[in-house]
Amino acid sequence: MASGGRRDYYEILGVPKDASVEDIKKAYRRLVRKHHPDANPGNKEAEQKFKEVAEAYEVLSDSQKRAQYDQFGTVGDMAGGGAGGFPFGEAGDMGDVFGDLFETMFGGGFGGFGGRRSANAPRRGTDLEMEVSLTLEEAFLGATRKVEIPRWQSCERCDGTGAEPGSSSKTCPTCGGRGQVEQRQRTPFGEFVSVNTCPNCGGRGKVVEKTCSRCNGAGRYRDRKVVDVKIPPGVDRGTRLRIAGEGEAGLNGGPPGDLFLVINVKVDPRFRRDGDQLHVDVRVAFPQAALGCEIKVPTLEGMQTLEVPAGTQPGTVLRVKGKGMPRLSAGGRRGDLLVHVTVDVPTNLTEKQKALLAGLAKEMDVSVKESQGLLDKLKGFFGA
Repeated sequence: MASGGRRDYYEILGVPKDASVEDIKKAYRRLVRKHHPDANPGNKEAEQKFKEVAEAYEVLSDSQKRAQYDQFGTVGDMAGGGAGGFPFGEAGDMGDVFGDLFETMFGGGFGGFGGRRSANAPRRGTDLEMEVSLTLEEAFLGATRKVEIPRWQSCERCDGTGAEPGSSSKTCPTCGGRGQVEQRQRTPFGEFVSVNTCPNCGGRGKVVEKTCSRCNGAGRYRDRKVVDVKIPPGVDRGTRLRIAGEGEAGLNGGPPGDLFLVINVKVDPRFRRDGDQLHVDVRVAFPQAALGCEIKVPTLEGMQTLEVPAGTQPGTVLRVKGKGMPRLSAGGRRGDLLVHVTVDVPTNLTEKQKALLAGLAKEMDVSVKESQGLLDKLKGFFGA
């Protein structure tokens, strides 16, 4: 357990303490999709779990915060609850390691070690992650998707200031516009200064006469935005596409975060995919395999003629070059289509067909015996 009775971050994500960054990311993505509020409307327990997962990920995905957490059992503001990494919330302010340690002991930042970042400083918005499903044809050709993004959006009515248009704002009398207040405290170690967010202006440094009716003074509001996203040809299941600037709105004039789309390609009943190669099964009749023939095979661009050589055996794999999937990292060059041949054994034969096959079998048997006799004679001649 972490300090203060909080659940262990490793326990929340279900990973060991020596887990790699990649394992932590995988656990985070899985749990976020499971407990996302949009997938569990009205479920307070899922919402709380979602916040815990986001908080744990914010710490364990950052090497410095993770090292501090492993050593002290807490990271700055998180000792008091409410992680900033919550995908649909605000990004938290993390102070210097020494400042956080003294804040835990004395309730504020330690003035001599750099203190905390200004509460009204610009902060980048949080990144978002969503899943998009495609058919195999869409992954082959590329696609355009309309993606609906639930997120915090900067309020256009007040331009992010939190003030109703036409009303004015003034410097906060409590903090003098700094967004923070200081308190001095004497301890056995000397006098320390704790720095906290101003309770009057919430760290903005200004107070408004009348709050914005659209966002209630927050400067942003919860909304859903629809964006057109172009998905390039060749994406595969698990591909992550970054859409710059389409994440959460920043705070105090900070830039927005990014949107990451995780691709899921649906199973196609005709083909099996292996990277940029496609596999397909075809069946040919015994005479076709023995004599050779031309057949039609499916591709993602329609049917194509393929020559089956005479004497093709069951399980033979024929290659059709350039009819596989495009390669994302190779300028769209395509892999191949691999055709797996199955030879059908005839059933429910007519009497005529049986007679013909019996004659063929007899002729092949005689031919085999003659070949064996000749081989035996040669062995005797050479003394083998």
